[in-house]
Amino acid sequence: MNHALILPIVLPMFVGSLLLFGARLSMPVKRIMSFSVVLVMLPLSFWLMAQASQGDLQVYALGNWQPPFGIILMLDRLSALMLVATAVLSFFALLYATRGDDERGRNFHALFQFQLMGIYGAFLTADLFNLFVFFEILLIASYSLLLHGGGPDRVRAGLHYVVMNLVGSAFFLIAVGVLYGITGTLNMADMAQRIAATSADQAPLIGAAGFLLLVVFGLKAAFLPLYFWLPRAYASATAPVAALFAIMTKVGLYSILRVFTLIFGDDAGTLANMADDWLWPLALLTIGLGAIGALAAKSLHGLIAYLVVVSVGTLLAGLAIGTPESVSAALYYLLHSTWVSGGLFLLADLVSRQRGVKTTELVQGPELQNPYILGSLFFIGAISIAGLPPLSGFIGKLLLLRSVEPGLQMAFMWPVVLIGGLITVIAFSRAGSTLFWRVGLSQLDSAELDYGRLWACVGLLVLSPALVGLAAPLLEYVHATVSQLHDLPLYYQIIQAGGGA
Repeated sequence: MNHALILPIVLPMFVGSLLLFGARLSMPVKRIMSFSVVLVMLPLSFWLMAQASQGDLQVYALGNWQPPFGIILMLDRLSALMLVATAVLSFFALLYATRGDDERGRNFHALFQFQLMGIYGAFLTADLFNLFVFFEILLIASYSLLLHGGGPDRVRAGLHYVVMNLVGSAFFLIAVGVLYGITGTLNMADMAQRIAATSADQAPLIGAAGFLLLVVFGLKAAFLPLYFWLPRAYASATAPVAALFAIMTKVGLYSILRVFTLIFGDDAGTLANMADDWLWPLALLTIGLGAIGALAAKSLHGLIAYLVVVSVGTLLAGLAIGTPESVSAALYYLLHSTWVSGGLFLLADLVSRQRGVKTTELVQGPELQNPYILGSLFFIGAISIAGLPPLSGFIGKLLLLRSVEPGLQMAFMWPVVLIGGLITVIAFSRAGSTLFWRVGLSQLDSAELDYGRLWACVGLLVLSPALVGLAAPLLEYVHATVSQLHDLPLYYQIIQAGGGA
C-alpha cells in the first residue's frame, strides 16, 4: 500500500490535536507547527497527482481490512486534483493569517488543521459513511472558524450556517442509512454494483435516498434554492477563513460528481443519471440569481460572496450537461474559481484595512494609500472572475460554452452565462470606480499595507495567468480524469481484487 495516501488526513489531525492540547503554546510556535503541515502538503499533493496521472487507482486499506468490509481511501485523478486545489489555497490562506489574523481568537490554528483534515478526507474516502464523517469534521471546524474574530455579524451568519448544515447532516445520515439497509454495504464501488443488481421494487426507495443526497450536496455546494446561507457567511468571515471557504462549495460539487457518476452512474439501470434533469435548470437559475445578487451587493465582500454562487452555478452547469467536454471544462474552471475567489477575499481585506471605518462598503470613502498596487490586483481579479480574455476564467467559460450541443441547452446556456458575465463586469466596474476613483481626502490613520499579506493575495491571483500558461497539460489531465470517472469497471476492481486495483 502507498502510505502517502493517509498523510493528508493524519498530518493535520496529529498537528491539530497537538495545537489543541498545547493551547498555551506561544503564537510563533503555533504558527510554525501549523504552517509546517501546509508546507509539506504542497509537494505531497503534486506528487500524489503525478502518481494518479499514471491512470491506476491507488487504495489504502485502514488496518489492512480489505474492501468491501474495511474502510478504504482511494486516490484517482479527480481526488488528486482536488488535493492540489486545497493544498495551494490553504498555503496562501494560512500565510495571510499568520500576519496577525490568527490572533483574533483562540485555537485558530487547531481549527484550521481540523478543517483541512475534513476536506482532504472527503476527497480521499471511498466509503459513503466516512464521507459523512469527514463532512462533519470540516463542518464542526468551520462553525468555529466562521466565528473567529467575534462580532454580531459573524454570530448571526454563523447561527444560520449551523442550523442549515445540521439539517443537511440529518438528511445525509438518513440517506446513508437507507442505502446501507438496502444494499448492505457502505463502500461506494460495492454499493454501485449492488444498486445495479437491485430489483425494481427497491428502486423507488433507493431513488429517494439518492435525491436526499442530492439535497445534502446541494446545500454544501450552495446552489439554488440552498445558497442563501452563503453570501452572509462568506462576507462576514475573516479574510483567511473566507479564502479557505472557497474550497468548501467544491466539496459539495465533488460529492455530486463522485456519487452520481459511480453509485448512480451508467450501470444503475433506471436510476442512472437520475440527477441530470434537476441539475440543469438549477444551475442556470443559480447563475442568474447569483449575478443579480452581485449587482445588488453593498460591499466588496458581499460582491465576491455572490460571485462564489455564480461560479457554483457555472460548475454545476458543466456537470449537468454531462459530456466529457463539459465536465472537463468544469474541472478546469473549478481550479480557476477556487484560487481567484480566495485571492479576491484576501484583496477585499487589504482594501478594508486601507479604508478604515468605511471598510469595503461601496460608498465614497478615503483615498487609498496604495491605489495602484491594489487597483492592479483588483483589475486582474475582476477580469479573471468575470471570464474576460486573456485570463483563465475566459478559457474555462469558452470551453464550457463550446461543449454545449446545438439545441435547447445552447439556447438557454449561452445567454445565461454571457449575460451573467456581463453583469459581473458591471458589478466590478461599479465597485472599482467607487473604491479607487470616487474617493475623498486621505485618511491618515488607515493601516499601512502589509507586504506579507500582499504577497499571499498576489500568490493566489497570479495563478490565473499561470493556469493559462499550463492550459494544455492541465486540459489533457482533466480529459483523462473524466475518462477515468466513467470507467466504472476500474472502480469495481477495488472490490473484486480485495483492495488491489
